[in-house]
Amino acid sequence: MNSGVPLLEVQDLTKRFGGVVAARGVTFKLERGEMLALIGPNGAGKSTTFNMVGGQTRPDAGHVRLDGIDITGHTPQSIVKAGAGRTFQIAQTFVSMTVAENVGVALHAAAGRSLDMLSRAREALRAEAVGLLDVVGMADSADRPVRTLAYGDIKRVELAIALASKPKLLLMDEPTAGMAPKERSALMALTQRLARERNLGVLFTEHDMDAVFGYADRILVLVRGEIIARGRPNDIRSDARVREVYLGDLGAAAAAAATAQSAQEGRTTNP
Repeated sequence: MNSGVPLLEVQDLTKRFGGVVAARGVTFKLERGEMLALIGPNGAGKSTTFNMVGGQTRPDAGHVRLDGIDITGHTPQSIVKAGAGRTFQIAQTFVSMTVAENVGVALHAAAGRSLDMLSRAREALRAEAVGLLDVVGMADSADRPVRTLAYGDIKRVELAIALASKPKLLLMDEPTAGMAPKERSALMALTQRLARERNLGVLFTEHDMDAVFGYADRILVLVRGEIIARGRPNDIRSDARVREVYLGDLGAAAAAAATAQSAQEGRTTNP
């Protein structure tokens, strides 16, 4: 598509569940190579918005365009084919398979082949699977059963699985959930590097403010189904309304600490 077209364009998305408006007129854009965080208190509509973009929830109104193509209301499978990869709050892997086999299944599916060919395809796809595992730092564990991995390593495997379809957009739902602080930082740094190197757009929801303010290029704050603020981390941290309804003094202090730490460590992040 034309490089002048936003990678992801969300316009006036609205969703009601009975009498509850979970999302109202949500509008934003995401560019290639950019990491955009969607944050807000519980019940703000983050998951609803995220799932409307990913195809798990059909919007009542509005549009979602990926690289200029309208994907509004499409199935998750068709949205993956259109160029989106996804990771989940609870990592989704086949625990009875090895690490390489998990990535091989994803490569197999991306090529449009049925899983009954898996036994013959394992060796053919192994080199490519190991290559993706190398990207996420898991090549040495290629032959280990997934069930033997630490949770932080499983999240890296899930990222390799998401990359198997060669996405242009990466949707990450609570990517650091359940991880230790050091693992969170390592995963977000890896994601940021991939976004820059592969020109991937990354949309992620997250409750950990260190991850948000340390790695997002821009932040959207959703409250009661509406975006109340948008901007770079410093803009959001200093926004009085955001501090009042979500961050609070402790959250703002954590955000400031995350930004200061990212600058000290030389991460690639916006001021």
